[in-house]
Amino acid sequence: MEIDLRETSDGHLVLLHDETIDRTTNKSGNLAEMSLEQVQRLDAGNWQRIPTLEEALDISGKAIGVILELKVEGIGNEACAIVKRVGFSNSLIYASFLIDELHRVRQADPAAQIMVLLHRHLPRDPVADVLALNASHVGLHYSTVTPALLQTYHDLGRHVLVYTVNDWTDIQRMRELGVDGIVSDYPDRI
Repeated sequence: MEIDLRETSDGHLVLLHDETIDRTTNKSGNLAEMSLEQVQRLDAGNWQRIPTLEEALDISGKAIGVILELKVEGIGNEACAIVKRVGFSNSLIYASFLIDELHRVRQADPAAQIMVLLHRHLPRDPVADVLALNASHVGLHYSTVTPALLQTYHDLGRHVLVYTVNDWTDIQRMRELGVDGIVSDYPDRI
């Protein structure tokens, strides 16, 4: 399960993809400007509320692995501290497009599994950050995957996950290429 993490104005980590609460709750505004108390009063549909990282890890327990995507700067240390404090022992990967944040995670937890997320426009050297972080995983947009790039990462002993693959044809193509994991809005299609 992939979880997007953001921070409230009073320093709590909560699960939310967007910067704002507009699309997923009954109110509008920037999450970073709201306290946890304000966030917890929101209706995220069917009287559900936006959970904290602690609540999400507690619910997932030992049943599933978790990918924590760090969406904003400055939350890596706190995410590591929460994971340790709640005693989460199942498979967990810290992922981000924010390379500096992944370095903070590496400092906070030298044994952490890290996934470098790369944008659709690959950097000139798509392995540099992966090696610098000793990342165990690489996250690629499915449109950027080539057999040669996949082989390069596999030769380095890295797992390659592709995102966000929703179309049946693209899912099948990723399977045929031999990626290690597929992120989709439709897990039943995988």
